[in-house]
Amino acid sequence: MTDTALLDRPSAAVRHARGSRSAIIDIGSNSIRLVVYGGPTRIPATLFNEKIMAGLGRSLDATGAIPQASIDAALCALRRFKLLADEMGIEQLRTVATAAVRDATNGDDLLAQAADLGLTVELLSGEQEAEAAALGVLSAIPDADGVVGDLGGGSLELTRVADGGVQDRVSFPLGVLRIAGTRGQKGALEALIAEHFKRAPWLKQARGLPLYLVGGSWRALARIDMALAGYPLPIVHQYMMAPSAADRLARTVAQSSRDQLRLVPSLSGSRIAMLGEASAMLAVLVRELQTKSLVVSAYGLREGLLFKALPEDIRAEDPLIAACREEADVQGRFPQHGELLDRWIAPLFPKNTDARLRLAACLLGDTGWRANPEFRAERAFETGAHGNWVGIDARGRVLLGQALFSAFGGGSGSLGALATLAGENDVRRAVRWGLAIRLGQRLSGGVAGPLRRSSLRVEGRALCLSLPGEDRGLYGEAVDKRFRQLAEAMGLETKLV
Repeated sequence: MTDTALLDRPSAAVRHARGSRSAIIDIGSNSIRLVVYGGPTRIPATLFNEKIMAGLGRSLDATGAIPQASIDAALCALRRFKLLADEMGIEQLRTVATAAVRDATNGDDLLAQAADLGLTVELLSGEQEAEAAALGVLSAIPDADGVVGDLGGGSLELTRVADGGVQDRVSFPLGVLRIAGTRGQKGALEALIAEHFKRAPWLKQARGLPLYLVGGSWRALARIDMALAGYPLPIVHQYMMAPSAADRLARTVAQSSRDQLRLVPSLSGSRIAMLGEASAMLAVLVRELQTKSLVVSAYGLREGLLFKALPEDIRAEDPLIAACREEADVQGRFPQHGELLDRWIAPLFPKNTDARLRLAACLLGDTGWRANPEFRAERAFETGAHGNWVGIDARGRVLLGQALFSAFGGGSGSLGALATLAGENDVRRAVRWGLAIRLGQRLSGGVAGPLRRSSLRVEGRALCLSLPGEDRGLYGEAVDKRFRQLAEAMGLETKLV
């Protein structure tokens, strides 16, 4: 076989990875995006993400049609996305279109031209769009209980979620591109929303609940709020805002120039033009729904479509734990070590007190060994606090990061500004998780046998480590040091049984 043929032939690992990848092309009213997913089935990782701002719904209310320039831009993007998907070996490519294509008089023309490119486009109804966005939120925040608001370029979807499922839903033609005409007209947007709300009487019963924010415009507003507050964790998913933030953001956007807004970290420049409409919409909704709190979701329609296709048993999995298990399988030294380690240290800690976070820390506690030894603790903290996890809020990220930092030799450390996101007692407990993980790994060498044959518990004022006779030889100087570190952190004395 020639060198060129070898280069062109993917390895078995690459072929396997290709087979496990899926992709969605999302033809929205403002943007068109290709996202490629891979990794764990329950909560797949994003492997590729690209968008173009085609503005299909830009003049929809005025002309009823998609401008030809927008159609040309869309087809250019779709052609590129189809070729990329083919090159990546994507076997499951799904293409969907939403409000602009749904409502435009020439929407069918765009669908026909997309078909000529080899793309079969599903035209989602407003209710299907609302359900998918809500399922996306539930896939990443399983205990979400409130109203999901998905603001796009051509429509606004509102969906009631509770008990892990979708209840009522509605779609309004109130996207940022379609409400631009209300800007500067006092009371116009309020009147428009009030009129549409009459179509969905269930919204009256949804007052006083959290509002889960989906869509690029609202994520952009969250970035601005994070900058205003000096928020120390630059992760927008599950970022929480008080209802008062809506009016504050509307004022900030109105009073800021485009150049000033460009200085906001991670704020997409393509979103700036529509932030006035997005902030006005948010402020009115908060007042109309008497919103209790605002929670940002980075997961929406695309992730909801993937989630809906999963078997029920996989949908029921905890997304954080599923992702940590996958990471442990890929990066860990020994299979299933994390779950065994969690059972080994569990007797030291109160039941049901952040037990899932402790399990996540144990699963990830075997994954940092490939890092430079001088930076393992720092790398471990980054993995926990800044990793691509869902099903975990800011407090949980701080505790996970602290536990891993301590597990890899960082001790109690100093979290700096991040410490404000979690209670002092919670952080102290996370340090103990980490030190217990560190002891278990040192005693066992990372393998199962010693953990299965030994036990750790608290008796009175003593931390007791029980070892059978044949394993007494495992208790060396390094183990003794870590045993004493954990006991000191817990305010206990050591006792070897």
